[in-house]
Amino acid sequence: MELWGIAGCSLVVLMMVAALLSNGVVLICFLSCSDIRGQVPGLFTLNLTLCNLLLTVINMPLSLAGGIRGHQPGGEGLCRAVGFLETFLTTNSMLSMAALSIDRWVAVVFPLSYHSKMRYQDAALILLYCWIHSLSFPTVALCLSWVGFHQVYGSCTLYHKEPKEEDSFVAFIVSFHLLSYLLSFLVLCVTYLQVLKVARSHCRRIDVITMQTLVLLVDLHPRITMMYFGVRQRCLEEQKRRRQRATKKIITFIGTFLLCFTPYVITRLVEISSSTTINPQWGIISRFLAYSKALSDPFVYCLLRNQYKTCCRDMVNKLLKRSSGNSSARRVNSYVGHLVPTTSE
Repeated sequence: MELWGIAGCSLVVLMMVAALLSNGVVLICFLSCSDIRGQVPGLFTLNLTLCNLLLTVINMPLSLAGGIRGHQPGGEGLCRAVGFLETFLTTNSMLSMAALSIDRWVAVVFPLSYHSKMRYQDAALILLYCWIHSLSFPTVALCLSWVGFHQVYGSCTLYHKEPKEEDSFVAFIVSFHLLSYLLSFLVLCVTYLQVLKVARSHCRRIDVITMQTLVLLVDLHPRITMMYFGVRQRCLEEQKRRRQRATKKIITFIGTFLLCFTPYVITRLVEISSSTTINPQWGIISRFLAYSKALSDPFVYCLLRNQYKTCCRDMVNKLLKRSSGNSSARRVNSYVGHLVPTTSE
């Protein structure tokens, strides 16, 4: 194996370990913190986390082995099962991100009626649709024997070998990406851009109310005119920071989705729609770039939020207190044991 191959394999192994640890922390936070479990978005986050964990534990190692060895790991049955699982989990994770964006859109646009519009029953129905949608395409592909090992991507995925079925397979692949990747991307754009628009209008409204209050205070107390200009400047700076913060979050949500999934989707569409030969090295890179979404999701959607930070901090404090309590108890028992005389004495 060449040097770049060794470096790439090492990077993939590090990515798998980091994805496993980060998604594991999110799962532990969900199970241990009642505040997170009690919120409706926690169901979408749990579904996304489980998909990422299964991709990390099953598909990533087998794809790495397939890319290194150049042929499918295991038998034909295992490869078809892995290809089915990869298609299902990838689609389900995309739709889970779209569901999270819909939840945030409802929370921002309809804040007063959020709890009536987005209940646990509604979230369960959305998840049920995500599962049915995600299962439909790999089930059809499995029944038509369109799942197998693809040399270009070094993994078990949607693939066909019969030339007479090429047109049908091309239509299937195009429909699959339109109803998974493109649908999720459009939902992300529409919902988050609407969220950004509403958030900016709220910022302007808050600032207008603040400035009107300051003007009234200046009319009542002319001596605080200089204070008015200072507070006004700070309000403008805070408004700018809020806008930048909201814009960065929206760019992160949509940008990570595009960066991770777009190269692989475009490569697959180019491969099936033209006679262009895809470089296997690029095919494997685009495949693992899509897998890298399993590493970014825990930080984008969970671990950088204050709620998860507080939960992690509380768990660490509990562990430290328990360990310090156990060590102090051992020290006390050891000290008492030295003081109590034994029967031999």
